[in-house]
Amino acid sequence: MKPLLWLSLCLLAGCQSPTPVGDLARAYPAVDSLKTLKDAPPLGRQLDIQRWRTAEGAQVLFVPAPELPMFDVRLIFAAGSSQDGATPGLAMLTNGLLNEGTPGRDAGAIADGFERLGADFSNGAYRDQAVAGLRTLADPAHSEPALALLADVVGRPTFPAEAIQRIRDQLLTLIAASRREPANLAGEALQERLYGDHPYAHSPRGTAAGLARLDAASLRAFHARAYAAGNAVIALTGDLDRTRAEQIAAQLSRALPRGPALPPLPVPAPAAPARVQLEVPAQQTRLLLGQLGITRRDPDYAPLFVGNQILGGGGFGSRLMTELRERRGLTYGVSSGFTPMRQPGPFTIGLQTRAELGDATLALVRDLLRDYLAQGPTQAELDRAKRQIEGSFPLANASNGAIVAQLGNIGFYDLPSSYLDDFLQQVRRLTVEQVHAALQRHLDPERFVVVSAGPRVAQQPLPPPRPLPNLPPSGVPEH
Repeated sequence: MKPLLWLSLCLLAGCQSPTPVGDLARAYPAVDSLKTLKDAPPLGRQLDIQRWRTAEGAQVLFVPAPELPMFDVRLIFAAGSSQDGATPGLAMLTNGLLNEGTPGRDAGAIADGFERLGADFSNGAYRDQAVAGLRTLADPAHSEPALALLADVVGRPTFPAEAIQRIRDQLLTLIAASRREPANLAGEALQERLYGDHPYAHSPRGTAAGLARLDAASLRAFHARAYAAGNAVIALTGDLDRTRAEQIAAQLSRALPRGPALPPLPVPAPAAPARVQLEVPAQQTRLLLGQLGITRRDPDYAPLFVGNQILGGGGFGSRLMTELRERRGLTYGVSSGFTPMRQPGPFTIGLQTRAELGDATLALVRDLLRDYLAQGPTQAELDRAKRQIEGSFPLANASNGAIVAQLGNIGFYDLPSSYLDDFLQQVRRLTVEQVHAALQRHLDPERFVVVSAGPRVAQQPLPPPRPLPNLPPSGVPEH
């Protein structure tokens, strides 16, 4: 067997080499670089983010990526459900109708137009934002008609009466289905209790009463102000140069209604701690704990992200998963996380457990959280979280779809162009003390709103914890 092939197999299988590795490394110098892999930072794609504003006021972010003969465009508007006002469902219904009709085209013609050009249109509405996107081949024979169709879809929707009723019925079906799901019931109850009369309180799907009041006139009025160029971010990446990117951004910006950015949302008031119990016929109970978290621009975002990875955001190996699933078998999965938005979004912990163990499981989660906030993470936990984040970070810009999403968020949340590199450098420099201090600044174990959704049954004590198995070192399976 050739020495280099033998060495490669042995490095994978862990066998002993009859020839000293150093001798082989000198014979094949490229192999010597293997010893640097452990400490080398993960390779990531460097993004040359270019920013400007169109004549109509839309913010543009562009990254050239000529590797593939295609490009992605995403338009992001401050037109999420937080702008619904007195008619919950306004943002979702408006966004869902963008591709249901334009002058001279119905929904079928629009879908056929994108499909015939090999282009992919996407859209969605959330609490903070509404989006519309296009992926198309870079060849002008395909991209120019696809862009013209996109400009019509986002700039001149006609809101046909038949389509309004059809999309409204679909949303009403989703709302009705959500009332039968403990996880949805708990999530909506938590959001309402955390935010009260704040615009973040209701679901992006809206309500039956709100949807019933919406007609074409109200949708057109919302589109005119919320889909205005001054309220838009345009993100582009792919096989484009700066000149072509400017032309596309100008074309889309001109197609939008004229108007400024919408006013900022009010700051939500912290909710009083509470326990809400929803009786739902089921075998298990859904538990949600929440309190107000942070905005997307909070200077503590990096230490809180890392601190949450250790608590419950990092999957297996996190404190909550280790204690609740691996040691006690109380749940299939538990997670925690911050949802930062333009105004403070929620921090939540969520899990599902056996109904008769709901109260005891909740008490255990509270104890684990109090201990974590009091003591902070260990150095070993911090080091492991850093490795996880660094290892997954290249995926944040590994594809054009990932890049255009990052660009959209950087623009929408007014983050610096160096944000991705800044975040990774902040993570690398974090100390145990910095993570602990950030957690204590933003989380209070006594101020959680707790929602449980499940049956009312007699409660039982927790089973005793079991020792964690001694897992063998990871490597190539023998079989």
